Amino acid sequence: MKDPEFWHNKWASNRIGFHLEDVNPLLISHWDKLNPHREDKVFVPLCGKSEDLVWLATQHDEVQGVELSQIAVRAFFSEHFYTPMVTSISGQHELYQFDELSIYTGDFFTAPIEPVELVYDRAALIALPIEMRAEYAQRIDALLKPGGRILLVTLEYDQSEMAGPPFAVLENEIQTLFKKYTIERLATDVAEEQHPKRAEKGLSHFAESVFLLQKPRV
Repeated sequence: MKDPEFWHNKWASNRIGFHLEDVNPLLISHWDKLNPHREDKVFVPLCGKSEDLVWLATQHDEVQGVELSQIAVRAFFSEHFYTPMVTSISGQHELYQFDELSIYTGDFFTAPIEPVELVYDRAALIALPIEMRAEYAQRIDALLKPGGRILLVTLEYDQSEMAGPPFAVLENEIQTLFKKYTIERLATDVAEEQHPKRAEKGLSHFAESVFLLQKPRV
């Protein structure tokens, strides 16, 4: 992961505006579009201490996450009063396990994630600068089984009007990154002018979109 200190500093100073205190309503609204089954394994990249992990663990027997910040992972288990089993893996990663949840600390690109049927990405792709996104997409593709599905949440705005992260990732870029996939836009929520995010930054346009991506079976 390039510039890991940026994210370590965010967590260390508790500047985590990207963290949602509740389960993302977009996850609850659209997860069934993936035709999920309880036995399907789920992967949540760059998961932070997301409440979405808890919700997914009620729906599936195995949920894997990976998060660069040890602070975030420890906070997740502490805040939910979970006592995980912690295992060190080759000095690069630690694995925190509790019931259905397995969360690795360390670099997303080297974490020993097992192949999965489903991926949930709310804040991973949009957290990465453009020069890292192709490598990210290749890594996700390598972890996703044939026929696997991704629920992807992105932001759409004029990148010249605001520096990321979170970055703007538009549909044409998603099509380039996942060119062999079937891609369906499920929803787009366009912010009104008085929306705090849009007003604060003076953005001419700001929207959150949800996509369903399906990997070919062959």
